[in-house]
Amino acid sequence: MVSSPLPPPSPHDDDCTTVDVAQRLGLAVRSVQLMVDRGELQAWKTPGGHRRISRASVDRWLAARQPGGSTPTAAVTRPRVLLIEDSRHFQTLVSMLVKSRFPEVDLHIADDGITGLAMVGKLEPEVLLVDILLPGIDGAMLISGLRSHASFAHSRLIVVTSLEGEGLAPYAFAIEGLPRVHKPRLAMELPALLAAALAPAGQA
Repeated sequence: MVSSPLPPPSPHDDDCTTVDVAQRLGLAVRSVQLMVDRGELQAWKTPGGHRRISRASVDRWLAARQPGGSTPTAAVTRPRVLLIEDSRHFQTLVSMLVKSRFPEVDLHIADDGITGLAMVGKLEPEVLLVDILLPGIDGAMLISGLRSHASFAHSRLIVVTSLEGEGLAPYAFAIEGLPRVHKPRLAMELPALLAAALAPAGQA
């Protein structure tokens, strides 16, 4: 009689959620996801699509980074956010918000659209904050180009603008469906939008 194939091994009951691991390592959930994608942590998914991470692999990752660990220490990848904004005032305001609310984030700043486009290709940021009215390349054209380019599909876009109502109509082709924050309300609205953009695409 031909024996039936053995079922795959069951995951351990003490495996962790991405939130558990993020809290233990002091990182953002997005950073933990990237570590899983790079193979630094072992993970699997439940039938319902929930990600679970091997506690043993987390322990090994931490042990390797303790003094005397046998494995060379690797740099932790921090989420990258690129702000493309020409106003020094709003550059400073966003920098202060990110530093206080998202200390795990690496914020990069470009003063114009041309510099911003070059930095997008170099950094491949998780999140882009883009002003509509920019010197060099117009922000709306920049956004439109990025949205149509497959290599930037992983980046999430947030529109930052001083325009409202009819003033936004000429740029609707580029910003439709994107989250946006009006500059006078930036301090109140940006943290929630940025937190949503940094969160995993699916439920952790």
